[in-house]
Amino acid sequence: MECVLTEPLYLDHAATTPMTSAAIAAVAEGMAMWANPSSPHAAGRRARAALEAAREWIATAYGWKHEVLLTGGASESLAIALGRCTATKRAISAVEHDAVLRAAGQARVLAVDASGRIDPGTLCDVRDTLVAVQWCNSETGVKQPIAAIAAAVHDAGGWLLVDAAQMPAGDELAEVADFVALSAHKRGGPPGTGALLVRDVALLHPSGGQERGYRPGTENLPGVLGHAAALAEPEPDHHERRAQLDDAIRRSGGEVVAGEAERHPAIGAYRMPGVGSAAQLIRFDMEGVAVSAGSACASGSLKPSHVLRAMGWTEEASREVVRVSFGRTTIDEDVAQFVAAWRAVARATARFVA
Repeated sequence: MECVLTEPLYLDHAATTPMTSAAIAAVAEGMAMWANPSSPHAAGRRARAALEAAREWIATAYGWKHEVLLTGGASESLAIALGRCTATKRAISAVEHDAVLRAAGQARVLAVDASGRIDPGTLCDVRDTLVAVQWCNSETGVKQPIAAIAAAVHDAGGWLLVDAAQMPAGDELAEVADFVALSAHKRGGPPGTGALLVRDVALLHPSGGQERGYRPGTENLPGVLGHAAALAEPEPDHHERRAQLDDAIRRSGGEVVAGEAERHPAIGAYRMPGVGSAAQLIRFDMEGVAVSAGSACASGSLKPSHVLRAMGWTEEASREVVRVSFGRTTIDEDVAQFVAAWRAVARATARFVA
């Protein structure tokens, strides 16, 4: 009998998502344009022109009329802003990505409520402080009230760094953020490239080299072209799919993390009571389903999620949560397949609730 292998169901798009066809074509174009964009000869000038056109497109996609520094990804963008901003102090929310925790040093930690959101009213004492906030939490999908946070930070004499790696392109940040960290591979572009949107480069200590003297190293022309091309393609609206998944998880005995909060329509976090996330991931993989436990950077760790702990979850409960995230390739049938897998895993561990 012939063995037919089925394609695994991929629901970990918040970790990384497949490159779009346009991005793949743009990367190939950039690889054929092999000259160094910083070289003064004709081939270098052609590469420079392509690089600057892509930079302009990235700015346009976000409605950004200020500086765009091309980087190796959101983690580097965050490190540049946190490490070289002229502000004398740093503050971060308690639910930031591990990249921020690593780069922020001895930053002041801002408390969040049970949904993981910052109360803008607590930001009255951030004068001369760079405040870092992840607009959409990469583990729970909870969205911060970013406009209200920005207003509070600026009224208090501080500056706002927004981690927008999980959010689609749009102009919502154009008038409120001082720095914005972007990632290409979360948006259908290639890994290893991203950008830091900067309102005023005078807020950054220069490092010398390329990128106006703020990021040394030969520019990644293929990656930048791929990033720009991916941003040109619209992303689907997953509100209904995520709502259907939320409902099915509740009816199957699970718990929706921060289910009443405003969340990214493509990201959901779910607790299976009594079953550790590590065991769930193994069983889901056996069912042909790829999900994760928290952010990809932390999912291999044995530590409980600092995000859920900051939201008031017990250590035990925080170890029982997995993240499901949709992308351009996700269809309605995928939700039904995941729910069936969830119920199979829960049934196998004797925790199934009909």
